Amino acid sequence: MLHTLSSRLVFFGLALVALLAMLFAAYLEHIVGLNPCPLCMTQRVFVVTGGVIALLAALHNPRAWGRRVYGALCVAVAAGGGAVAARHVWLQHLPPEQVPACGPSLEYMLETLPFRDTLSMVLMGDGNCAETHWTLLGFSIPEQTLLLFIAIFLAALWQTLRRQ
Repeated sequence: MLHTLSSRLVFFGLALVALLAMLFAAYLEHIVGLNPCPLCMTQRVFVVTGGVIALLAALHNPRAWGRRVYGALCVAVAAGGGAVAARHVWLQHLPPEQVPACGPSLEYMLETLPFRDTLSMVLMGDGNCAETHWTLLGFSIPEQTLLLFIAIFLAALWQTLRRQ
């Protein structure tokens, strides 16, 4: 059954998943009132980037070589986002005495520090990232996002390696 799916449909599906994930993130931020930490915002960048690549692939509808390139780009983005989400999950599971201290806000870091230093501090995470404010079925938001990145990674990898 899976072999009958067109590559265009798979890429549209990946773009739709990214859109739904961002709508859910907007719901959590603006309706529920959860402010995203720097690692959450970084994960959002990866979700949006992967969604844009998948949408471009669906609109372009390339042949085998192009499908593999777009698929590989989606795989790379999902791997990067998954690494950030895994770091976030790790921070949440640290014992309280090992949680790093809370740092300055992202806005402050962007205004006062060089971009390279800001990026390094964001990817390290801080005490704000270690807090679990909301769960669904026992999974924190970073755990859910990690599962999302794993699913996107597997779908994009399948899309890259399958024969048309």
